[in-house]
Amino acid sequence: MKKTVIITVLLFSIKMGFSQVSKESEIYKELQKKDSLLFIEGFDKCRISEFEDFISEDLEFYHDQGGLTTNKNDFLNNVKNNICSNPDKKPLRKLIKGSLKVFPLYQNGKMYGAIQKGIHDFYIKEPGKEIYKTSSAKFTHVWILENKEWILKRVLSYDHQSPE
Repeated sequence: MKKTVIITVLLFSIKMGFSQVSKESEIYKELQKKDSLLFIEGFDKCRISEFEDFISEDLEFYHDQGGLTTNKNDFLNNVKNNICSNPDKKPLRKLIKGSLKVFPLYQNGKMYGAIQKGIHDFYIKEPGKEIYKTSSAKFTHVWILENKEWILKRVLSYDHQSPE
Protein backbone atom coordinates (compact mmCIF):
# COMPACT_ATOMS: atom_id res chain seq x y z
CA MET A 1 0.00 0.00 0.00
CA LYS A 2 2.78 2.41 0.95
CA LYS A 3 4.60 1.65 -2.33
CA THR A 4 1.43 2.36 -4.32
CA VAL A 5 0.99 5.76 -2.66
CA ILE A 6 4.64 6.69 -3.27
CA ILE A 7 4.48 5.60 -6.92
CA THR A 8 1.23 7.55 -7.44
CA VAL A 9 2.76 10.68 -5.89
CA LEU A 10 5.89 10.31 -8.03
CA LEU A 11 3.91 9.82 -11.23
CA PHE A 12 1.73 12.85 -10.41
CA SER A 13 4.84 14.93 -9.68
CA ILE A 14 6.48 13.89 -12.94
CA LYS A 15 3.32 14.76 -14.90
CA MET A 16 3.11 18.15 -13.18
CA GLY A 17 6.76 18.83 -14.05
CA PHE A 18 5.99 18.41 -17.74
CA SER A 19 2.67 20.26 -17.91
CA GLN A 20 4.05 23.27 -19.76
CA VAL A 21 3.32 23.07 -23.47
CA SER A 22 6.00 23.03 -26.14
CA LYS A 23 7.02 26.30 -27.74
CA GLU A 24 6.09 24.65 -31.03
CA SER A 25 2.50 23.92 -29.97
CA GLU A 26 -0.44 25.82 -31.44
CA ILE A 27 -1.59 27.10 -28.05
CA TYR A 28 1.89 28.47 -27.25
CA LYS A 29 2.15 30.19 -30.61
CA GLU A 30 -1.36 31.65 -30.34
CA LEU A 31 -0.80 33.06 -26.86
CA GLN A 32 2.65 34.33 -27.83
CA LYS A 33 0.94 36.20 -30.68
CA LYS A 34 -1.62 37.64 -28.23
CA ASP A 35 1.26 38.74 -25.97
CA SER A 36 2.83 40.58 -28.93
CA LEU A 37 -0.45 42.28 -29.82
CA LEU A 38 -1.01 43.34 -26.23
CA PHE A 39 2.47 44.64 -25.58
CA ILE A 40 4.23 45.47 -28.86
CA GLU A 41 1.21 46.87 -30.68
CA GLY A 42 -0.77 48.06 -27.64
CA PHE A 43 1.70 49.01 -24.92
CA ASP A 44 4.67 50.07 -27.06
CA LYS A 45 2.96 51.50 -30.17
CA CYS A 46 -0.36 52.50 -28.54
CA ARG A 47 -2.43 50.71 -31.16
CA ILE A 48 -5.09 49.74 -28.65
CA SER A 49 -7.44 48.52 -31.36
CA GLU A 50 -5.02 45.62 -31.97
CA PHE A 51 -5.83 44.02 -28.61
CA GLU A 52 -9.09 45.42 -27.24
CA ASP A 53 -11.21 42.66 -28.83
CA PHE A 54 -9.60 39.93 -26.73
CA ILE A 55 -9.89 41.69 -23.36
CA SER A 56 -12.68 40.33 -21.17
CA GLU A 57 -15.42 42.77 -20.17
CA ASP A 58 -14.86 41.68 -16.56
CA LEU A 59 -11.05 41.71 -16.74
CA GLU A 60 -9.33 41.78 -13.37
CA PHE A 61 -5.84 43.29 -13.44
CA TYR A 62 -3.84 43.02 -10.24
CA HIS A 63 -0.74 45.24 -10.18
CA ASP A 64 1.60 45.32 -7.22
CA GLN A 65 2.23 49.05 -7.68
CA GLY A 66 -0.76 50.39 -9.61
CA GLY A 67 -3.54 48.61 -7.75
CA LEU A 68 -6.60 46.77 -8.99
CA THR A 69 -8.55 47.32 -12.21
CA THR A 70 -11.83 45.40 -12.46
CA ASN A 71 -13.15 45.89 -15.99
CA LYS A 72 -12.17 46.27 -19.63
CA ASN A 73 -13.17 49.93 -19.95
CA ASP A 74 -11.03 51.05 -17.00
CA PHE A 75 -8.11 48.95 -18.25
CA LEU A 76 -8.26 50.49 -21.74
CA ASN A 77 -8.56 53.98 -20.26
CA ASN A 78 -5.52 53.31 -18.06
CA VAL A 79 -3.49 52.30 -21.11
CA LYS A 80 -4.64 55.41 -23.03
CA ASN A 81 -4.22 57.85 -20.16
CA ASN A 82 -1.03 56.48 -18.62
CA ILE A 83 1.02 54.30 -20.98
CA CYS A 84 0.08 56.22 -24.14
CA SER A 85 -0.47 59.76 -22.88
CA ASN A 86 3.04 61.22 -23.10
CA PRO A 87 5.09 60.52 -26.24
CA ASP A 88 7.98 62.49 -24.71
CA LYS A 89 8.32 59.90 -21.94
CA LYS A 90 7.01 56.70 -23.51
CA PRO A 91 7.09 53.41 -21.57
CA LEU A 92 8.21 50.34 -23.54
CA ARG A 93 8.09 46.65 -22.65
CA LYS A 94 10.46 43.87 -23.68
CA LEU A 95 9.73 40.21 -22.97
CA ILE A 96 12.73 38.36 -21.52
CA LYS A 97 13.70 35.81 -24.15
CA GLY A 98 12.89 32.26 -23.10
CA SER A 99 10.76 33.30 -20.11
CA LEU A 100 7.32 32.83 -21.68
CA LYS A 101 5.55 29.66 -20.53
CA VAL A 102 2.06 28.34 -21.22
CA PHE A 103 0.10 25.85 -19.14
CA PRO A 104 -3.25 24.58 -20.50
CA LEU A 105 -6.29 24.32 -18.25
CA TYR A 106 -8.69 21.38 -18.66
CA GLN A 107 -12.10 20.45 -17.36
CA ASN A 108 -13.38 16.94 -18.01
CA GLY A 109 -10.59 16.42 -20.52
CA LYS A 110 -11.45 19.51 -22.57
CA MET A 111 -9.21 22.57 -22.67
CA TYR A 112 -11.08 25.67 -21.50
CA GLY A 113 -8.18 28.04 -20.93
CA ALA A 114 -4.51 28.52 -20.21
CA ILE A 115 -2.12 30.20 -17.84
CA GLN A 116 0.63 32.23 -19.49
CA LYS A 117 3.53 33.54 -17.47
CA GLY A 118 6.81 35.23 -18.06
CA ILE A 119 9.21 37.99 -17.13
CA HIS A 120 9.50 41.36 -18.80
CA ASP A 121 11.60 44.50 -18.59
CA PHE A 122 10.25 48.02 -18.84
CA TYR A 123 12.02 51.00 -20.34
CA ILE A 124 11.41 54.69 -20.97
CA LYS A 125 12.02 56.31 -24.33
CA GLU A 126 12.58 60.08 -24.33
CA PRO A 127 13.54 62.29 -27.27
CA GLY A 128 17.29 62.83 -27.53
CA LYS A 129 18.12 60.24 -24.87
CA GLU A 130 19.12 56.59 -24.83
CA ILE A 131 16.30 54.25 -23.87
CA TYR A 132 16.69 53.39 -20.19
CA LYS A 133 15.42 50.53 -18.06
CA THR A 134 12.98 51.34 -15.26
CA SER A 135 12.04 47.90 -13.90
CA SER A 136 11.66 44.16 -14.35
CA ALA A 137 8.55 42.25 -13.35
CA LYS A 138 6.79 38.93 -13.54
CA PHE A 139 3.38 38.46 -15.09
CA THR A 140 0.72 35.78 -15.09
CA HIS A 141 -2.23 35.88 -17.49
CA VAL A 142 -5.29 33.67 -17.36
CA TRP A 143 -6.78 33.13 -20.81
CA ILE A 144 -10.22 31.59 -21.36
CA LEU A 145 -11.49 30.03 -24.58
CA GLU A 146 -14.84 31.60 -25.47
CA ASN A 147 -16.40 30.57 -28.79
CA LYS A 148 -12.97 29.28 -29.92
CA GLU A 149 -11.37 32.69 -29.21
CA TRP A 150 -8.75 33.38 -26.54
CA ILE A 151 -9.95 36.05 -24.09
CA LEU A 152 -7.70 37.63 -21.46
CA LYS A 153 -9.61 37.25 -18.21
CA ARG A 154 -7.15 37.82 -15.34
CA VAL A 155 -3.75 39.53 -15.12
CA LEU A 156 -1.21 39.52 -12.34
CA SER A 157 1.71 41.95 -12.66
CA TYR A 158 4.06 41.60 -9.71
CA ASP A 159 7.56 41.55 -8.27
CA HIS A 160 8.53 44.82 -9.94
CA GLN A 161 12.21 45.42 -9.31
CA SER A 162 14.20 48.56 -10.09
CA PRO A 163 17.41 48.08 -12.08
CA GLU A 164 20.54 47.71 -10.03
